[in-house]
Amino acid sequence: MSSPTVVTVFDLSPSEKLQLVEDLWDDLATTPDQIPLYSWQVDELARRKANLMNNPASGLTWDEVQRRIRSRDGR
Repeated sequence: MSSPTVVTVFDLSPSEKLQLVEDLWDDLATTPDQIPLYSWQVDELARRKANLMNNPASGLTWDEVQRRIRSRDGR
């Protein structure tokens, strides 16, 4: 009798690995309150939120963000 073959995440194809990452990310997104944050991350988020509330014009629309990213990549 042959022993079972062990397959690890490292044996997956690139597209299978990407799908696994997407599936894991989607699963984590269902319980964002359970994702641990460092105190410096909480502080930085609070700082950014306060900045946006005090300076609403400093924010960017999604279209502006996409345009900036595309122009940086030469698209």
